[in-house]
Amino acid sequence: MTRFEKIILSITGGSHLSVHALMLALPSLIPIIRNEFNVGLTTLGFLVTVSAFMFGLGAIPAGWAEKRFGGRQLLLIYQIGSSISALIVALSGSFQMMVVGLGLMGFFCSIYHPAGLTLISHRIKILTKGMAIHGIFGSTGSALGPILATSLAAIISWRASYAFLGIFNGLLAISTFFAIPYQKRSEIPEDEFENHGKSTNKPALIFYYLTNMFMGMAYYGFTTFMPVHFAENTDIILPSISGNMKAGIFPTMVFIAGVGGQLIGARIGERFHKPTVLIFIIMANIPFLILMGYTSDLILILSSIMLGITYFSNQPIGNTLIAEFTHSQNRGLGYGISFFLSFGIGSFAAGFSGLIAENMGISTVFPAMAILLIPSVIFAFLMKRAVGTT
Repeated sequence: MTRFEKIILSITGGSHLSVHALMLALPSLIPIIRNEFNVGLTTLGFLVTVSAFMFGLGAIPAGWAEKRFGGRQLLLIYQIGSSISALIVALSGSFQMMVVGLGLMGFFCSIYHPAGLTLISHRIKILTKGMAIHGIFGSTGSALGPILATSLAAIISWRASYAFLGIFNGLLAISTFFAIPYQKRSEIPEDEFENHGKSTNKPALIFYYLTNMFMGMAYYGFTTFMPVHFAENTDIILPSISGNMKAGIFPTMVFIAGVGGQLIGARIGERFHKPTVLIFIIMANIPFLILMGYTSDLILILSSIMLGITYFSNQPIGNTLIAEFTHSQNRGLGYGISFFLSFGIGSFAAGFSGLIAENMGISTVFPAMAILLIPSVIFAFLMKRAVGTT
């Protein structure tokens, strides 16, 4: 790996870590925010939906803008914008101001994935490995988000985690400005790009989008209510620790397991047929989600860790498939559409899960997310057939 490739992976990796830490701090803070602002689970579920929908909404225009302006400029916009909006959340004095800050933060964070993933796909030669390293940074951020939020909430305030991450992104912006040289997107010759696909497999791409949309729904359902579920159903495990701290500790364990999932996904994605592997990965999520809904204590924790490994193993494979299915000139838009469907449309599952949690109990959310993965399996199978016809 060249020095420039290492710089690209370091900066995109740090940005990926930060974006997921920012977006996953909120679910672990639900028990605290619920008490401070005296709001119900339905309201909090839709609060996650607002932030998460904005996280998806900006992905399509960001993907279009990448083709015109390039990944470096969009990275800077993400880093500066998310830094400012995180500080707005940290300084919010009312529930309404917090909602505004989280919405802005979600929008600026939505810029990251089309910019970062396109930059990697164009500049990293061994793509599945590069996507896995990038994914490990993201899973690490997902793991840090809950534990950072609950730890700082216990020591200082729940707002401190947003202040910390806002400052971190400001420092990332300075690093990006100096470490990645400015170059107009139109001035980069096509043959300089790694993995430069010359056509788009539209049927396979559409079926992948539909597959990923339902995966995104399941993701938002289980990540939004997993912290509260752990807090309420782990009485025997670490009994001396408060429920608020458990809402940070146990989700962190799940996302750390996701790091192993990224490595497994990269390995099997390099050795086997990626569309076929993806079908089995999605199917493997279903029993672990069902177990999460009907177990407690040690079995709940073990099934959740297995879910973390299984779920996150899809990411390096899926992100590589988008690169394979798209023309390199339209790849930013390809990633943008994917993340709009996964994060934007998928975010509605958080609000829907809030209704389920309030009316049927939090444990019911997880089997419901398992059911949502059934159409994902079907669309993944159709994607595999579409790949086989080209």
